[in-house]
Amino acid sequence: MYKVAIVGLGIVSVLGSDHDTVTESLSKGISGIVVDPERIELGFRSPLTGKIKGYQKPELKNKQLRTLTEEALQAYKAAVDAYSQAGWSQEDLNNPQTGLILGNDSTTIPVSESVAITKDERRTLPIGASRIFMSLNSHITMNLNTLLQTQGASWTISGACSSGGHAIGQAADLIALGRQERILCGGVQEINWQAVCSFDATEAFSIRDDDPARASRPFDKERDGLVPSGGAAIIALERMDLAQKRGATILGEVLGYAFSSDGYKLSVPSGEGLERCMRDVLNRSRVATAEIDYICAHATSTPVGDRKEAEAIYKIFGADMPWVSSLKAMTGHEMWMAGAAQVVYCTLMSRAGFIAPNINFVEQEADAPTLKIARETIASKPKIMLLNSAGFGGTNSCLVIKVY
Repeated sequence: MYKVAIVGLGIVSVLGSDHDTVTESLSKGISGIVVDPERIELGFRSPLTGKIKGYQKPELKNKQLRTLTEEALQAYKAAVDAYSQAGWSQEDLNNPQTGLILGNDSTTIPVSESVAITKDERRTLPIGASRIFMSLNSHITMNLNTLLQTQGASWTISGACSSGGHAIGQAADLIALGRQERILCGGVQEINWQAVCSFDATEAFSIRDDDPARASRPFDKERDGLVPSGGAAIIALERMDLAQKRGATILGEVLGYAFSSDGYKLSVPSGEGLERCMRDVLNRSRVATAEIDYICAHATSTPVGDRKEAEAIYKIFGADMPWVSSLKAMTGHEMWMAGAAQVVYCTLMSRAGFIAPNINFVEQEADAPTLKIARETIASKPKIMLLNSAGFGGTNSCLVIKVY
């Protein structure tokens, strides 16, 4: 088995679209959540959303742009940033040993546009040929594979809100097994009202729209729901020995990946499934609980989900646990992208020497297991970190990363 190095990071998010801006947002606890006037006009129960910060659309040819959704463009920008930081050449990219694995579980606008055109025109020809290459969940890996000309693994993982975590974990496994030498992996989440209107109907979103920056409150007893968000997070992974041989800057290492499913309910987590997943990843990483410096929680600010995760964390770590925070207090819930974004955020903050705060946290409900929540920025460098992701249908992903 080979070791797996993190050699590049790319991010387009509500905290920023470059390393310095994102690091500053994390250290200062800056929220990326706003009120969307269009959602108010459309009658959404919750008009809250994350808003992408500092992103400039990549310059591509018109022919290339015809098959790219907004989120695909964001992923392309993040991918270019990741492989550029990694120092990969065009020869490295255009190689059967270089793969592309992304987490994505929806692409809404091209599908709804195709349906609307068909109903209005009473024929399909006006839809055009390009929309099929925008309508599939796999449209991002499909388009990026063509743009970047990678020749190895190329597919999309759809695992609800753990999609990004599963994509990174599977990529790390393929490299560890010697199946690929390099992989661009991560997660992407479209950030538009069309993608979340049905989600809004479930009444799972926060309605604290009078103070958007304080709406997302993971683990806090006053939490009233999540805030939808999105963007793109891409990580460049490489076989450790090859990265060292060429003198690459090693940002960190993926020590382990585990997955589980609850076998329980569609929208309510069991907690037991995530607990199993955390135990498994610690075992696979050969890391003791006492060696974990920080837990990047999945907690999305929902009453049941946060409670179940808190119980799972406490069962494993007990009262003598490391610092815990959910960065979704700042970002909102980045859904398909969330597990991948955690890797970017945790790597950046570790290299800068701090633990980002769980903003908006005051106290847990009286009967909840007490977590060691980082209420403010902690001036301590976390070296080994546990990252949790969970999704609808009870799918769970856990990663353990070590930052150099």
